[in-house]
Amino acid sequence: MAVRQIIQLGHPALKAKNLEITDFSDPNLATLIDDLSDTMKKTGVIGIAAPQIAENFMVFLTEPRKTEFRTEEESDELRIYINPKIVWESEEKITIWEGCGSVMEVVLFGPVVRPRVVAVEAYDQNGKKFSLKADGILGRVIQHEMDHCLGIEFVERVNDSTKLKSMEYYIREIKNSEEQLEASRITHKEFHFF
Repeated sequence: MAVRQIIQLGHPALKAKNLEITDFSDPNLATLIDDLSDTMKKTGVIGIAAPQIAENFMVFLTEPRKTEFRTEEESDELRIYINPKIVWESEEKITIWEGCGSVMEVVLFGPVVRPRVVAVEAYDQNGKKFSLKADGILGRVIQHEMDHCLGIEFVERVNDSTKLKSMEYYIREIKNSEEQLEASRITHKEFHFF
């Protein structure tokens, strides 16, 4: 278990092909998951994908934790997604401002339009398949981390680069705005194992 460096925009591993996991008993998988979890907690991000620590595998974690502005009901536990696939998206779209650990050195935030609700199928660390349908910040971070597994950075999803903002501006003007808080609220979370 170790805190790993989150690689930054421009690193070739962020665009490389990511491999599916075939051996769930491989100790390297357990180490990768532990490293992702430790790195996510240390850096304060709420999602992280293996490519962000230069490990090109189809693995990501999410954990939108309770904060001053995110209640217990609006947060979620640590989840592990191995070989994930988005299997359904709502037609309704919503804008949420996103940031990313892989732009941490320049700390940019931008508005990204994505489906309001998504359903993902993946495997947990024990190789058990599950489905999760979610909206709010959980649905958003699933889509964001899935993009990392597909070699897509959130800045590529911002349709107008003049709207990219610094962390200072984002915190002061957007983070706790009624629109951002409402769009980020988790109102739908449906989980089951197959």
